Amino acid sequence: MSDNLIEPKDCALVLADQQAGLAFGVGSIDRQMLLNNVIALARTAAVFGIPIVVSTSATKVYSGPLMRAIQAAIPEVVAIDRRNMNMWEDDAARGAIVATGRRKLIFSGLLTEACVTFPVLSALAAGYEVHVVGDACGGLTPVSHDLALRRMEVAGAKPTSWIQVLPELQRDWTRHATYDGARAIVEAHGGGYGIGLAYARDMIKPA
Repeated sequence: MSDNLIEPKDCALVLADQQAGLAFGVGSIDRQMLLNNVIALARTAAVFGIPIVVSTSATKVYSGPLMRAIQAAIPEVVAIDRRNMNMWEDDAARGAIVATGRRKLIFSGLLTEACVTFPVLSALAAGYEVHVVGDACGGLTPVSHDLALRRMEVAGAKPTSWIQVLPELQRDWTRHATYDGARAIVEAHGGGYGIGLAYARDMIKPA
């Protein structure tokens, strides 16, 4: 696949096991920051009209449903529940991804070491271009998270962050159709950058 910048028309977002029961075990990133980043990524996909495939596992046994705050950001998306760790090996989950018709996949999930790594490696083997949003994934430890990201990168996955995905899709702030939505996401979730955008809007007046 090419190394060109991603375009909304080419991409699908895949959220794997963004569930509270798994988030409890995350030690690679502050859990509130992780949730912030996943919500920002999900909202970004919605603003740019990117198909979203959500899969969960062991919802009744341990992990619980898709985290409520993420579901609230994408209320129309219904999670596909499964038993196995590799969602690519689940016919319904894989079928939903294939049905989008998109060949560039943007992955986020828990835990990085398993339920992210396994489907990413499988999707790469199936010929997809895969971008892994490292700060919207959580691992058990910083070391194991980093090793998982490195393994995926060596296999051909492209590491990225949610704040890189958004401007890469927007590309030009004169694209008015998505400007307001993209800016609102940055203001709500972008930390100091978002604070700066809000300040510029509210305080700096044109001459």
